[in-house]
Amino acid sequence: MSGAQSELPDAKADGISEAVSRRQKGFLGFVERAGNLLPEPTMIFVYLIIALMLLSALGDWLGWSASLPYAGEEAPEHGALANGVLTYEATSLFSEDNIRRLLSEMPRTMSGFAPLGLILVIMLGAAVAERSGMFSALIRVSLRNAPKAILTPIVALIGMVSHHASDAAYVVFIPLAAIVYASVGRHPLAGLAAAFAAVSGGYAGNISPGQIDVLLFGFTQEAARIVDPDWTMNPLGNWWFILTIVVLYTPVIWFITDKVVEPRLGKWNGEADEDMQAELERSEVTPVERKGLRWAGLAALTVVGLYAALALIPGYTPLIDQEAEGTRRLQPLYASLIAGFFILFVSTGIAYGSAAGTVKSYKDVTRMMQEGIRAIAPYIVFVFFAAHFVAMFNWSRIGPIIAINGAEALQTLRLPAPFLLVSVQMLGSFLDLFIGSASAKWSALAPVVVPMFMLLGISPEMTTAAYRMGDSYTNIMTPLMSYFPLILAFARRWDKSVGVGSLLALMLPFALTFMAIGVAMVMSWVFLDLPLGPGAQVYYTAPVSVAG
Repeated sequence: MSGAQSELPDAKADGISEAVSRRQKGFLGFVERAGNLLPEPTMIFVYLIIALMLLSALGDWLGWSASLPYAGEEAPEHGALANGVLTYEATSLFSEDNIRRLLSEMPRTMSGFAPLGLILVIMLGAAVAERSGMFSALIRVSLRNAPKAILTPIVALIGMVSHHASDAAYVVFIPLAAIVYASVGRHPLAGLAAAFAAVSGGYAGNISPGQIDVLLFGFTQEAARIVDPDWTMNPLGNWWFILTIVVLYTPVIWFITDKVVEPRLGKWNGEADEDMQAELERSEVTPVERKGLRWAGLAALTVVGLYAALALIPGYTPLIDQEAEGTRRLQPLYASLIAGFFILFVSTGIAYGSAAGTVKSYKDVTRMMQEGIRAIAPYIVFVFFAAHFVAMFNWSRIGPIIAINGAEALQTLRLPAPFLLVSVQMLGSFLDLFIGSASAKWSALAPVVVPMFMLLGISPEMTTAAYRMGDSYTNIMTPLMSYFPLILAFARRWDKSVGVGSLLALMLPFALTFMAIGVAMVMSWVFLDLPLGPGAQVYYTAPVSVAG
């Protein structure tokens, strides 16, 4: 964006050093310094693997184990069943069997990692929708002509829905919100703050499930199968929960922006300069783009209609298991949603691009898919190490041992389930201050907390919901968030004096309010035993029980 460049003349070197020194003071300075000491998520998992190998050797030497009654006829993988008791014994990862398995099964370990296949399929489709220009046009048409009186709630709602648009939410939507605010005489930093709060602080919320649900539930499934090998992810398992976040956060963002943030910023006295006018003109949706969006809408309706037909046609229901009972009848439908998202994104992207001129042949579609895969190359590298960490965690038996013993310890404390889940939420919040990747944190936490809470009767869906809530609101509280420097540059386009502390102070009212709402939501959901989504409940009846 124009005007977002930092000024670094030599004459101001002393002033910059002074500003950096001032920024490093206090609690936020500690958070920034501590976070800067952390390596990239990929290297974190390298160190975790080394620590796990050493821990497994220690556990094997000390004879660590955990047992519990088991009703099944066959023991889960890596467990031993005798006389109705399932036992896990720590095994050194330096043993001959585990070293052989590590080296001979390395390709299978990575390719068999459930989240990898899920996210690759989703991203192939999302790449077409994004690179055809559909996501950008959809964001711009939604915001460009928003009425001034309800501008903030519209920004909040679009911001949380724009999570489906991935990077476009940060690169297109947030700076556009600031421009639109300025164009109607409101302070652009208020628009930027509202958009940033919705996109990043409200990361857990959306009106419908999307890529992040698939990604996180992929890790949840791997962890849940430590206790129940037949447990299968439901991509809609948090739908009602994330929808409620949108309902609650939208008026909160409206109030804080209009009554707290904007009055503190003062009246905007700037005028629409040439740069802003040019950007406003670029943000205008052209007739060709509007035609593309209409075609994309028709494509979306076609895909929805196809899925409805496959679930409702009498005598032909491949997406419904007619022999199952209850919500299990819908399991094929839930499992097919990954393919559904792919088909939806590809179909709407092609339809939009065909009308807008960005897709002229199948070569454009395959090129967009290739570019999408290249864009997530860092994630694929990360997955290699995360997949081996999760697999080695299972090989060592450390995961179920911690989960079983941890569940027994928590049972003796007799803490109510809501307080236990809030502890998961707070742990996710704390780690988010230092490690920005939601998937990196959850891939490390899930193998312990998911089976532990299943043994306490809490469903994997509820544990996932508590984690993603905690991982959300702290995004706007830490300068270590990957997009924070970009947002800071956008802010300096309007006020060159804005620093890290200025932006954090701007976002703190949102973050603290979101945190309070998040804690209240998690506790209320459990107390009231509300459904989390279609076929997803708070409590879980495990096939095994912890000896009391």
